Amino acid sequence: MKSIRILVLMLWACFVSVAWSQQQAAEHSNNWTEFHRTNMMRWNPYEHVLSVKTVPSLGLKWSYSTGAHVDSSPAAASGVVYIGSADHKVYALNARSGAKVWSYTTGSYVYSSPAVAGGVVYIGSNDGNLYALEVRTGAKLWTYKTSGAVSSSPTVADGLVYVLSDDGNVYALNASTGAKVWSYTTGDVELYRQLCTFLCVSSSPAVANGSVYVGGGDTVYALNASTGTLLWSYTTGTGGALSSPAVANGALYVGSFDYNVYALNASTGVLLWTYATGSYVYSSPAVANGVVYVGCTWPDTHIYALKASTGAKLWSHSTDGVDSSPAVANGVVYVGDYSDGSVYALNARTGARLWGGHTGTAVQSSPVVANGVVYVGSEPNKVYAFGLK
Repeated sequence: MKSIRILVLMLWACFVSVAWSQQQAAEHSNNWTEFHRTNMMRWNPYEHVLSVKTVPSLGLKWSYSTGAHVDSSPAAASGVVYIGSADHKVYALNARSGAKVWSYTTGSYVYSSPAVAGGVVYIGSNDGNLYALEVRTGAKLWTYKTSGAVSSSPTVADGLVYVLSDDGNVYALNASTGAKVWSYTTGDVELYRQLCTFLCVSSSPAVANGSVYVGGGDTVYALNASTGTLLWSYTTGTGGALSSPAVANGALYVGSFDYNVYALNASTGVLLWTYATGSYVYSSPAVANGVVYVGCTWPDTHIYALKASTGAKLWSHSTDGVDSSPAVANGVVYVGDYSDGSVYALNARTGARLWGGHTGTAVQSSPVVANGVVYVGSEPNKVYAFGLK
């Protein structure tokens, strides 16, 4: 009898261990570790808590006040939310409570959004540096100095960290040491500087299938991820492509200041389609389930859902103005409104509004969704977490 009890206890312990491992793996997959998310689509396919049915019950879980506005977009990883602020600091906040875990002070505004990988937080600052900080303590591991502000958000892949500086260069750095592996100078650097100065945040690289995709000036570039060699470039209309590209199913999607959304063949740069909007497309696209979601600034102010294969409009939803980039999870599109200071949740299939959370003033930060919570920054100097009541 005693041996049976021991066997039952051993089986139970094994079951608990497996269940715990599965839960940890699910939570890890559900992390949103960088601006694009690692699939380069701003889509979280692992979110199952928030849905079309449950999202109307969202409420404020916590808010955290920084010393200045928060235009940086958060990253959520392993129970911690990382975000930058115009008070020159990078913050790590407890994802459940909003309590500060640590902060690190840079030399200027932090508009860049963090990337978390391999126990390191990578983030740019307008002091011209890309910072690598230890994920648990915020201790500085290394910095790399560029000749312009780094408002672009870094992307980490295969041991390299990629970032665009306002000096007009794309940099690939060794993720462990910060040593430069290569750099590539984009065209029309002066136009790029002017646009970045005006907008605070610049295009963030997307890395997929051995290529780095980024907007610089009025051109979209595809570079070899290992060497920085130019693979192709595509020039949009006058105005600049500062939207961050999304890559899905062999296509690249990007917005432009010439009032268009572009779809390009990711391998060749050949134009697949364009969709004409009524204003600047500063928002970066999100792609999920064959649909491209993107927002427009004033005076158009709509969020559009476009068929990824053809660019045909599926629906549009009117807002007061969108600089924020959409996030998609489990049939819901989340986006910030620049003018009315709200974060909206829309039905991804129909565009119907499901929920709105008010932050007080402009939302330029792009929301992320992880483990049943929506995280976003806002210009009344706060970071917000919205979850089920």
